[in-house]
Amino acid sequence: MEYQILNTSTCLLVLLVFIPTGLGICPSSCKCSGNDRNVDCSGRNLTVLPQGLQDNLTYLNLSFNQFVDLDHQLTRFTNLRTLDISNNWLKNVPAHLPKSLWELYATNNNIKVLQKLDTAYQWNLRVLDISRNMVERAVLINNTLSSLKFLNLSSNKLWTVPTNMPYNIETVDLSNNFLSQILPGTLVRLQHLTSLYLHNNKFSYIPDKAFDQLSQLQVITLYNNPWSCSDNQTIPYVLQWVQGTAARVLGAPCAEQPWASAGPAPGQPTALDSSPMSKGTKAADREASATAPEPTKVTKTHKQLKAKEVPPLGTQSPPALFPGTDSPDGPQEAAATRTILVQDSTEGNASLAPATGSSTTPLTLSITSGVPTNYSKMPQSTTATLRKEEATPGVPSRASRWQMGLLCLALLHALALAMD
Repeated sequence: MEYQILNTSTCLLVLLVFIPTGLGICPSSCKCSGNDRNVDCSGRNLTVLPQGLQDNLTYLNLSFNQFVDLDHQLTRFTNLRTLDISNNWLKNVPAHLPKSLWELYATNNNIKVLQKLDTAYQWNLRVLDISRNMVERAVLINNTLSSLKFLNLSSNKLWTVPTNMPYNIETVDLSNNFLSQILPGTLVRLQHLTSLYLHNNKFSYIPDKAFDQLSQLQVITLYNNPWSCSDNQTIPYVLQWVQGTAARVLGAPCAEQPWASAGPAPGQPTALDSSPMSKGTKAADREASATAPEPTKVTKTHKQLKAKEVPPLGTQSPPALFPGTDSPDGPQEAAATRTILVQDSTEGNASLAPATGSSTTPLTLSITSGVPTNYSKMPQSTTATLRKEEATPGVPSRASRWQMGLLCLALLHALALAMD
């Protein structure tokens, strides 16, 4: 009898050790998919990491909680690809993040400084979003972040354009800051940059040769800056660059001045209008743009944005870029929308018509932001859809695997009785 009890106890111990590992454990406060490797714990008022998280996670959403400090707590997730820690109370980017990260979203926290060690070892990082914080200084180390394609530091308190940005970067959003200067050499290496957003800042001029090396630039936003249009010493460079660039310029400086370039055609929107504007080349181009068919909407979440999806040429609608954030101190909403209108590259730098009349295809990037007043009403998935391609195909459901485990237990128990 004692031998039978011993065998049964041994079988139970084996099952307790190995079956949970094979089946995976999902914390009770989270939702899981993909063999419990995609975990969404958003909007749960969490202050500490939930118990039961597997070490082999590939997606972890901790947004819309009340985390204050996550230093050294995420290092063990060595397979993690996407981490969302937006809309918490974090004062810094968590120390010792796993080096496997592809995407990091830390929107709408209390981060004041982006330290050099925050990104020093993130060789695989492709998307870094630190927007809607209180960042006054962003320190990047030269020749780091070699895989980074998308950098969002919008709606912070930056005074100077960050230096040492990675040379392979393609999209940089520095809008809604207090930027007033670009240090020499800051943009020299960014020869792969296609989109640069500088609107809603404090620029009065652009230093000579600052934009000369941006050979791949396709769209740049310059509206809502206090340009010194009467300063003949500093303003001519940016005016001449706007005239000569092949990039789409949204909100050309001093466009309302009668002496600026060739002057806008009658009825054409200026930089003071709500519609975006760039310098035109022919009146026929403006007429063709005004009579173009309605755009077709294609929607994607910004978490699914890949570098290869960057359009050959784009325009952007300022009113829809960051609603409610005309200045860094403006009200913050629970969600903001970025609209990029993709236009055929053969149109050159023709004047822009209103968004409803251009022959473009808008790509809407939904970016969640703002701390909710009622966490219980927040959706369970807040900033990104779970990656279906990362789900392991052919893995049986959890219920069926538990049934197999119980069947194994019964067989082992019968075997123990037979051996008695």
